[in-house]
Amino acid sequence: MLSKKEDARHQIEFVSIDQLVPQDHLLRKIEKVIDFSFIYDLVKDKYSEGHGRPSIDPVVLIKILFIQYLFGIPSMRRTIAEIKTNVAYRWFLGYGLTEEIPHFSTFSQNYIRRFKGTDIFEKIFTKILEEAIKHGLVNAEEVFIDSTHVKASANKKKYTKEIVEQEARTYQEKLEEEINKDREAHGKKPLKKIKKIKTKEVKVSKTDPDSGMLNKNGKEKIFAYSFHTACDKNGFVLGVKVTAANVHDSVMFQEVLEEVEKRVRKPKAIAVDAGYKNPYILKTIFDRQIIPAVPYTRPKTKDGFMKKHEFVYDEYYDCYICPQNEILTYVTTNREGYREYKSNPEKCKNCPLREKCTQSKDYTKRIFRHIWEGYVEEAEHLRHTPYCKEVYERRKETIERVFADLKEKHGLRWTTLRGKEKLSMQAMLVFAAMNLKKMALWLWRKGKGPFDISKLYPLFGVLKKILSRYIQPLLSVLRKQGLKFCFVNKLQASLLKEKLLMFLAYLRGIETRMGYTLPQPVEIEFLAYLRGIETVQILQLYFKYKSVFSLPKRD
Repeated sequence: MLSKKEDARHQIEFVSIDQLVPQDHLLRKIEKVIDFSFIYDLVKDKYSEGHGRPSIDPVVLIKILFIQYLFGIPSMRRTIAEIKTNVAYRWFLGYGLTEEIPHFSTFSQNYIRRFKGTDIFEKIFTKILEEAIKHGLVNAEEVFIDSTHVKASANKKKYTKEIVEQEARTYQEKLEEEINKDREAHGKKPLKKIKKIKTKEVKVSKTDPDSGMLNKNGKEKIFAYSFHTACDKNGFVLGVKVTAANVHDSVMFQEVLEEVEKRVRKPKAIAVDAGYKNPYILKTIFDRQIIPAVPYTRPKTKDGFMKKHEFVYDEYYDCYICPQNEILTYVTTNREGYREYKSNPEKCKNCPLREKCTQSKDYTKRIFRHIWEGYVEEAEHLRHTPYCKEVYERRKETIERVFADLKEKHGLRWTTLRGKEKLSMQAMLVFAAMNLKKMALWLWRKGKGPFDISKLYPLFGVLKKILSRYIQPLLSVLRKQGLKFCFVNKLQASLLKEKLLMFLAYLRGIETRMGYTLPQPVEIEFLAYLRGIETVQILQLYFKYKSVFSLPKRD
């Protein structure tokens, strides 16, 4: 039977706004897990008491921003328009159905008059992170650091070219001190300080001078900002720093790490991509007794030529040995911190491998080694351990996922704000909103039913580790080599056990000078398997007793 619905648009009903918001709405979950009244204490010194025109509630101002960033609304004008017609948004702000919503320019005026130049937004971010820590949701044993680019509100064709002073590296003084010590140890004179200031030409946007020209291979040249970010293994953002896009990732590493240590704790391991794989950063990580998880990087040698790793470095005699067993001796240490090693041209002239070794017209092979290269080599050794492989693999589901959500769900593929200070405010609030959303959803799921599935997460992790580390390799061997091969391997393993047990005693300082060398990462991992010790504990023992492995100084 055909029926027609009566028009009820003008019907008067007695209903509260609370009845119209679903119980499982995201904003209800957020309101349940955090009390926003802490904002009053943060801003009370920005408002006058007892006189003046009544202000908009500061909690409402901040909540409006959270609505914008939680739901990825592109502008404040659009956000206010959405709030006017969205019952859940009105409920979250504490407004009734007919109450007038603040004008879209209200926040910008309050920012200019009250919040500009303050750390209020950083404190809001920190407070929300502290709430997540209290609930036991943050796990900062392993930290993931990376940066992402956010397109600036600037025309890429409108710029001026300017000559600016080249910024000195944050560790320049420390590097110069180490260089001069190294030169003196080799009988060289210390380098004189350069009085001339280095300059460079940069493109400066006319619309947003704080942004920087992003010039990456295969990508469009645009003005952008970089968000240098750290997160934990659960995807909670622990710290962020905003710079122009032409600032290299490695420059801000130490500041981001210090933020993590200040807000949470010192991590056991840090996963970074190839942009952070340089001697100073790895030295910083090792000096803090943190385990670095870094990727493989291809050698920068031309195809068809011998790679640097084919030349063996002798640390005791401080020289390189080529594949033909000839020695490359130390020459000097340059201002960049690289030691230069040079071969004997008389021996290289008739070498059968010369064409694959060097194109030098004077028949001389040169190799450069940074004074902190040892830290890079240690990181390369650790890269092969299952623990570091596992940590690095989790970048895809942690920091990369954070950046994907930031751009896809929270509206920061580009920004409409201009200026580094405003972008820093936006970064803090967007990541605070993301942490708040994750915390609300996790706690809601945790208390939803009689059984908490999150209790099984540790078990899932153990099962995954056992499957990937032991069962899958065993099945692979069974398939390829047969059962007989496995028994032979087991016999060989039992013979190796004595050597490995002695190494454990060696690490613990029981036997300090037995002549053993540092075993390969595979042996460390196998030792952990035999003794039932976690790999991370083996690595911590190594950090504690690594001085045992150092050879005596030369006379």
